[in-house]
Amino acid sequence: MNQHYRDRRKIDPNKGTTLGDGTPNDNDRVEIGPTQLAFGEWEAAGLILPNLERMREHRWKRLTQHVVDRGYGGVLLFDPLNIRYATDSTNMQLWNTHNPFRALLLCADGYMVIWDYKQSPFLSTFNPLVREQRSGADLFYFDRGDKVDVAADKLSNEVRELIQEHGGGNMRLAVDKIMLHGLRALEAQGFEIMEGEELTEKARAVKGPDEILAMRCANHACETSVRAMEDFARANVGDGKTSEDDIWAVLHAENIRRGGEWIETRLLASGQRTNPWFQECGPRITQQNEIISFDTDLVGSYGICIDISRSWWIGDEKPPAEMVYAMQHAHEHIMTNMEMLKPGVMIPELTANAHVLDDQFQAQKYGCLMHGVGLCDEWPLVAYPDAAVEGAYDYPLEPGMVLCVEACVGAVGGAFSIKLEDQVLITEDGYENLTKYPFDPVLMGQ
Repeated sequence: MNQHYRDRRKIDPNKGTTLGDGTPNDNDRVEIGPTQLAFGEWEAAGLILPNLERMREHRWKRLTQHVVDRGYGGVLLFDPLNIRYATDSTNMQLWNTHNPFRALLLCADGYMVIWDYKQSPFLSTFNPLVREQRSGADLFYFDRGDKVDVAADKLSNEVRELIQEHGGGNMRLAVDKIMLHGLRALEAQGFEIMEGEELTEKARAVKGPDEILAMRCANHACETSVRAMEDFARANVGDGKTSEDDIWAVLHAENIRRGGEWIETRLLASGQRTNPWFQECGPRITQQNEIISFDTDLVGSYGICIDISRSWWIGDEKPPAEMVYAMQHAHEHIMTNMEMLKPGVMIPELTANAHVLDDQFQAQKYGCLMHGVGLCDEWPLVAYPDAAVEGAYDYPLEPGMVLCVEACVGAVGGAFSIKLEDQVLITEDGYENLTKYPFDPVLMGQ
């Protein structure tokens, strides 16, 4: 009886004290993570799991080195995704994006302190790299009213004391996103505020070995979820009651079932609503012999973003010839642009040498050719030639970067938009397309 009880307290009764990613096999553990469903699918697919302890240490060392290389005393983070990168801990991530109650200070000697929600300091204690848990970084008006300045003064004083002890007294402090009272309080303490987003985006841009393994797992979970969404759509579109929201809800549910976290947008549309692009999904009842286009923007297993796009034709008739041409043109666009990817190529070269879309598709082309991806859409951005700003991205690609290669093809006033996007790893000698999900063969004219 006792043995049965102990087994029930495990996430997976068939495993020992730890799971394949090195985390505790404890059904009541605090940290979130993949589910048994995800682990089983990854094992069946022959995927190698990341070691999360190693991944956390890699991120911590990388951030610390970026602080040291810039000659800063530390970096103070408020962006919840930067805090996730530094600590691998989460706390009400979406609420935190517009109610910034968390902060993380990483000092030049690697000492990390988190200010968390006062009733949940335990959410990061699983990670020994976080040396202290405090509270008091909530500098937004709803929570502090007319005394935000008092809270900001207290927080800034704590930061100064920590920098004196662990940052060598170096008052050059990088900050990513901070409320106005917080900025003023830090400056009153004598800090010289430096650009924190530059530091964190550069640190996050190059993925370590375990981050790449985590991304492979997250990609498999995302594509499995997309397959469930496509199966649902093909079985139900045209029944007179299945809406865009019904289809999109499948992706949400399947993502959560595998330990995914949220989806950043609602970018699924059908029929005429695909043009112009960026109409988010709604109550429109989907019809047979129409297009469905979508962009996952999905924060999945291990907090990794999988940002892929596909367009589907659903119906028993053939799609119009102009739609097939647009699909083939969009496919040629991303595949041709992907061929440019390799270590050492400068980002402006990608812009200058990109595949050129037809004139009819220029006005409604996507906002960028490519962009980085990790915990979300990240630096760098590769602009189209007509949107490039000289000097904004004069950097080479490096092994370990991951880029999403995009296309949106639809004419102004047209009846559809094709949306395609693959997620691509920069390797030591070229690239690897991590996205395996097929393109609709009917739209491809096959």
